[in-house]
Amino acid sequence: MEKPPADALDRSAPADSHDLARPLGEEDGGQGRFWSPRRVPAGIVALVLLIGAGAFLYDVAAVRAHRPAMRWRGSLARQLAERPLDDTWVLVGAGIAAALGLWLIVLAVTPGLRGVLPMRRTHHDVRAGLHRDAAATALRDRAMEVSGVQSARVRTGRRTVDVHAVSHFRELDDVRADLDATLADGIRGLGLSRPPGLSVHVKRPGRKG
Repeated sequence: MEKPPADALDRSAPADSHDLARPLGEEDGGQGRFWSPRRVPAGIVALVLLIGAGAFLYDVAAVRAHRPAMRWRGSLARQLAERPLDDTWVLVGAGIAAALGLWLIVLAVTPGLRGVLPMRRTHHDVRAGLHRDAAATALRDRAMEVSGVQSARVRTGRRTVDVHAVSHFRELDDVRADLDATLADGIRGLGLSRPPGLSVHVKRPGRKG
């Protein structure tokens, strides 16, 4: 009885196992937005908590050492004990605390980096993004290649690319049709995981004077 060749064992592996060297297909290309590290909000919150915790810890240690508590802590405890819940300053403080907490929750559950558009992922270990300004510049250059376009302004969003062009000759409908075709091809060439829609507006230049 002959033994099966060694490579036959490799071919018997499950067909759906991913090979890191295999380029991904279109069905694997969808990517979410990049997550922002948010260093500034995290640093501010950490600094405030550090200062507050340090002040309370110092005051508690002073009381334990049979020294009088700081005036601000005594005043704060007295104000909290004497002021009713419907007091204006209590409501203002509660509103500020609630707004700050809501802001921190939003920062924690949203990815951020709205200025970076995720690109289609062609390899498992490589992920890339394209800045909106770079995408707008590339599409503007493509728009300027269309015959009849004098100037163009491109705004790239996450869902829509808005193009406002000025045409100094040719029919506006013909220029708009060429812009639609050229920019649609340009958007596909950007390699974005979620290509945005296209909105083209063409007008004549304004009269001078």
